[in-house]
Amino acid sequence: MDKLTRRSFLKTATAATLASAVSPSLLASPVRHRVFVGCKASDGILAFDWDPSTAELTPAGVAAKFAGVQWITLSADHKYLFAAAGLNEFNGKPTGAVASFRVANGELEELSAQNSAGMGTCHVALDPTGNVLIAADYYGGSAASFRVTDGKLSPATWTEHYTGHGPNADRQQSAHAHFVSYSPDNRFAYINDLGLDCIHIYRMYFRSADWKNHDLNSDSPLLNTNMPVPGNFPTLLNEGSYKARPGSGPRTLHFHPNGHTAYSVNELVSTVDVLEWSQATGGLTLVSRVELLPEGYHGPTRGCDTEITRDGKFVYFANRDNNFLYSFRAEFASGKLTPIGRSNCGGKTPRSITLDPTERWMLVANQDSNLVSVFRRNRETGALAEEGKSFAAATPMRILFA
Repeated sequence: MDKLTRRSFLKTATAATLASAVSPSLLASPVRHRVFVGCKASDGILAFDWDPSTAELTPAGVAAKFAGVQWITLSADHKYLFAAAGLNEFNGKPTGAVASFRVANGELEELSAQNSAGMGTCHVALDPTGNVLIAADYYGGSAASFRVTDGKLSPATWTEHYTGHGPNADRQQSAHAHFVSYSPDNRFAYINDLGLDCIHIYRMYFRSADWKNHDLNSDSPLLNTNMPVPGNFPTLLNEGSYKARPGSGPRTLHFHPNGHTAYSVNELVSTVDVLEWSQATGGLTLVSRVELLPEGYHGPTRGCDTEITRDGKFVYFANRDNNFLYSFRAEFASGKLTPIGRSNCGGKTPRSITLDPTERWMLVANQDSNLVSVFRRNRETGALAEEGKSFAAATPMRILFA
């Protein structure tokens, strides 16, 4: 991974998760819209113009020079973009970086940049209020939270460094924090740890009053413990973890719109844990396990990303190495998945998948092919077309509609 100092980062930034919420303008008539693609290459964040009537992506230049981008996400109002850089050094410290940008007229204006807790920052997630950003560090096996004010990031207000290893000697020699998500009620945060085969569960506190009130709660398991009051907020309190099957490597966690089902993709074995979420405790319980691989396949494989339609009727998974997308119909009440079929991803190593705002098209960031591929989606059946079109982008990692 590249080295980058804070000074060079800020100097090269341009001056000018599909996001969790959709801008109303994107649901209007089919006109061109700005798309940002986070890239691991030196250019960082690329800009494109999207035409939903033709599924064409037209290059619009470099939006921000931010080397080593692993993930980008937008605020609910689409005013701010946040990025994770998988660096080994930033601002003179052995960590990755997180940064924020203002989105203005389709351009990115740099606002702030901060050190994360460890090296290889691979994911960032903004909570629904837009006040908290949490970052996961793959190589550092760590996580950090940041306060967000008018799009600007504070220094880290909370950090956690995980220790241990899993049974896979090649991939689980240490902790590997990989993905951050929030409960439907925004009271809990979840950090998938590929190296330790678990999902760390945290209760979130935005203010000191919230923290103190927790200690007064008669239902609190911490009632009789000495709970220190930290000096910085937001902060997170460890509430245990979900234990995945040993050697499975839980990579990502996505909540279904029904408000109680979640899907955890296990990278190392290409399976999906269908989980039931408890609003009372924040806990996750295994309901079923879905196999992504074709029967009889024994080659290299890595489960990856998840995309869920807004109405919750369809769920899609990306799988790497044997490189395919897998479409499912979801029963809304239970979240139960019924296979539709596997289809072409358009290239090698589909890092992430994103539906366009009309949900007529699936876009795939094919990392090792340097391509963003686009496939037509049948909104009635959920099926994806086998043939699509592709557009050049250096090491694409994440696609967002501004």
